[in-house]
Amino acid sequence: MEFIDNFLNKITMYRLVLYYLIGLTVIAVWFGFLKIIPYSPVLILFSALIFLAVCWATNIVFSVVFSALTNVESVFISALILTMIVPPPKTFSDLTFIGWAAILAMASKYLLNIKHKHIFNPVAIAVVLTSFGFGKSATWWVGSISLMPFVVLGGLLIVRKLKKGKMINAFFLSAVLMVAASSYFQGGKVADIITALNATFFHSSLFFFAFVMLTEPLTMPATDFFQIIYGALVGTLFAPEVHVASIYSTPELALIAGNLFAYLASPKERLILQLKEKIRTAPDMIDFIFPRPKNMSFVPGQYMEWTLPHEDADDRGNRRYFTLASSPTEDSIRVGIKFYRQGSSYKKSLASRDGQLVIAAGQRAGDFTLPDDASQKCVFMAGGIGITPFRSMIKYLLDKSEKRDIILMYANKCAPEIIYRDVFDQAERNLGIKTIYTLTDVDSIQPDWTGRRGRFDADSIKQLVGDYENRVYYLSGPHEMVKGFEATLKNLGISKENIKTDFFPGFV
Repeated sequence: MEFIDNFLNKITMYRLVLYYLIGLTVIAVWFGFLKIIPYSPVLILFSALIFLAVCWATNIVFSVVFSALTNVESVFISALILTMIVPPPKTFSDLTFIGWAAILAMASKYLLNIKHKHIFNPVAIAVVLTSFGFGKSATWWVGSISLMPFVVLGGLLIVRKLKKGKMINAFFLSAVLMVAASSYFQGGKVADIITALNATFFHSSLFFFAFVMLTEPLTMPATDFFQIIYGALVGTLFAPEVHVASIYSTPELALIAGNLFAYLASPKERLILQLKEKIRTAPDMIDFIFPRPKNMSFVPGQYMEWTLPHEDADDRGNRRYFTLASSPTEDSIRVGIKFYRQGSSYKKSLASRDGQLVIAAGQRAGDFTLPDDASQKCVFMAGGIGITPFRSMIKYLLDKSEKRDIILMYANKCAPEIIYRDVFDQAERNLGIKTIYTLTDVDSIQPDWTGRRGRFDADSIKQLVGDYENRVYYLSGPHEMVKGFEATLKNLGISKENIKTDFFPGFV
């Protein structure tokens, strides 16, 4: 598992999905050549090339017309998903269907949106529209039993990367229960139920749909609670027996209904922001500050997706997730970012730009937020740049003059890496929120350092937090640090329900 986690931490979610789809396409071509699946390998490749070309060209046209910042990865992902669910063409009519599906998928991002944020999964809405307009539907041929092992293995990596297991489980449970219930009421025989479940698991789009379509970030709800409902809703509608009058449910219709719920449950905007100020907070950390648009709202501790088109993008692409370090009480949006010597092309481009920096921000989400119960005692444990959500939360409490029983335990390698100390020191004076600083590189600590030395461990937690058993713990920082603290807290008897870990979207 550690090897898998290390791999997942080095690749963005979009690149993971893209490589997964490329892998499935290659396997499908090979299986077509071996006649394991009933499709010509030449036609599969031809279909993929047509989808890629039309999606790319259409996206270029719409991005120019709407002066929009775009992400080429999403174009390729949409094209390859369409390749996996629309059967390869055999006639000119099939080719027309493919062309319009690609055009509508890209067009939907620009035409079916609110506040620059598209509402529907582009692929799902495209095949819905083409089914009504051309009388041709997606067959979801990727649901072949021969492809299923590859679909599942790669899909599980996506779920692990995104940490969306609860949503996926809600979808699977609802889909299975609905299929079983429908079969029971239609036939009432155990054999009928087993046959229906066998078809659902081994001869349908269930797994590909769940792992690739349902997890599309821009059209799912922003928080865990609504994501679980979303998964359950789409799973219920996924069963083919569900219908309204003569219109029977399909995977794409189920997802469109879920997308509508997602937008109503957590509407999200897409912002085009121009840099206002850049502040170096530490030798390798910079805060990027943007004017905050009117009516923009968020909860302290949430994150957003940031798209920065740039030339010669490396394997990590041009999108990142960064936590909002600012508080909703401030008139600016602040993002704290750590830079490395061998950094990505994204961060190199970001660091090199000043007032001309224009960036797209969207997909505001996250449950790493203050507890609703203001009397709940908390411990915030941060390492390095993982301090950003805590700056947002504590600044919010300061501006609202809201006292809470919070202890912040903040670890860095050396003193110059400590950031936002002005906010935390003021919170200690005004609200009694205690901050405990420690430096982990003990060999390089300066003589004038008066804080703690070494890493926080079980003994230091018991020493510094007298009532440690009665608190909720928030962990944010590098992946290994968070895993280590989770293990330490569990050994101290802290229940899983009282340990909240940041999504740490920088890894995604």
